[in-house]
Amino acid sequence: MTEIVTTPEGVPVIPTDPFTSENLSAPHALHEQLREAGPVVYLERYKVWGMARYEQVNAALKDWKTFSSAAGVGLSDFRKEKPWRPPSLLLEADPPAHTLAREVAGPVLSPRALDAVRGQFEREAIALVDHLATLDSFDSVTQLAQVYALKVFGDAVGLPVEGREHLLAYGDLAFNAFGPRNQLLATSMQNAQGVQEWIAENCRREVLRPDGFGAQIWEAAEKSKAPTEWAALLVRSLLTAGIDTTVNGIVAALYALATHPDQWQLLHEDPSLAAQAFEEALRWESPVQTFFRTTTRQVEIAGKIIPEGEKVLLFLGAANRDPHRWPDPNRFDINRNASGHVAFGMGIHRCIGLTVARVEADVLLTTLARRAARIEITGQPQRRPNNTLFAWKSLPLTIRSLA
Repeated sequence: MTEIVTTPEGVPVIPTDPFTSENLSAPHALHEQLREAGPVVYLERYKVWGMARYEQVNAALKDWKTFSSAAGVGLSDFRKEKPWRPPSLLLEADPPAHTLAREVAGPVLSPRALDAVRGQFEREAIALVDHLATLDSFDSVTQLAQVYALKVFGDAVGLPVEGREHLLAYGDLAFNAFGPRNQLLATSMQNAQGVQEWIAENCRREVLRPDGFGAQIWEAAEKSKAPTEWAALLVRSLLTAGIDTTVNGIVAALYALATHPDQWQLLHEDPSLAAQAFEEALRWESPVQTFFRTTTRQVEIAGKIIPEGEKVLLFLGAANRDPHRWPDPNRFDINRNASGHVAFGMGIHRCIGLTVARVEADVLLTTLARRAARIEITGQPQRRPNNTLFAWKSLPLTIRSLA
C-alpha cells in the first residue's frame, strides 16, 4: 500500500490516481485506504480534496449551499473553463434554477406516473426472460440489461426506435467527462459528434411521442416560468441518466445474486424481495462511484479546513461500504435495510430518475425470481472502465430450471 504523508494542516495526502483503469475496475482496496486515511484527504494527482466516509459524504451531498454543484459535478471547474456541453439543469445547477427545473420534471417521473407504465415493463420483461431462458448462455449486459432498458425506457420517454443505441454511447461519454481528460474520455469522444447530434435531435418536441415522458416534460416546461430552451435540456438530462446507471445497477444485482446462491434462493422463494435486493446491490456495487462538488466557503470537516473554491471528490461507492455505517459492509444481504445508501446521491440533487430505475429493476428481478430456480455465471465477467461509473462490459449467465 502506498505510504501516506500529511500536510502541515494534518490532512492525509493520497498520491494514488483514482482514475486509472485498474482502480476504476476494482476500487474497493483504494476505498478502504481512503476511509482509513481520514474523514478528509488531499488527492495530490489532481490537486483536489476527497471524502470517502459515509458521514462526510452524506452530509456534503445534503449541503448544497456549501458544496455546490453549479461549478460542475466533475473535475472540470465551470467557473474557469467552458463546459463540453450546456450544463445540466438538474445535476449541474443550484437553486433557484435547480428548484424550478425539479418542479418541471419531477411530477413527470412521480411514482404515480410510473404506475402507468409498469404493466408494459412487466410484459417486456416476461417476453425477454422467456426468450433468454431458451439459450444455453447469454450476456446479461448486452442481451438482457441493455436490451430491456433501451426498450422500456425508450418507449416510456417516447423516443423513436431507430438509433436508441446512441443512448449507451452518450451515457459513456457523459460519465467519462466528469473525470479527468484521460484516454477513457478521449476514446468516448471519438464518435461524439454523431452521438450528440442524435441526442439533440431526439430532445425536440416534434420528435417525441405525444404520450411519453419527454413530451410531458415539454408540456410542463411550457406551463411553467421556465425559459423556452429549458425543455430540451431537461429531456437531455433524462436521457443522460436514464440508461447507463440503470443498466449497470441491474447487472450489479445479477452479479451479486449469481455469486451468492443463498441470496438468490431467498429471492426465488419470495420475489417480493426484488426491490430490496436491488437497493442492496446499489449499496454493494454502486453504479455511480464518484461525483465532485465545489466549496462556496471555507469549511471545517472533522477538524480539517477545506478552503473556499476547492473541488471535492465524493466517493459514493466507498461511503456505501463504510463499516461505521453498515455492519459487515462487504457482505451482500438482501435482508439488509439498505435505505440511506448514497448510490442515487442525496439531498436536493438526488437522482430524479431513481423512480424509473427502481421500477425497471423491480420488474425485471421479480420476473427472473418467478421464472428461474437458479442463475449461474457461465463465463468470465468483464468490467468496462469509466471515470464515474462502476460499469460492466460483459457478464455471461445461464438461467436454470424455469419455474
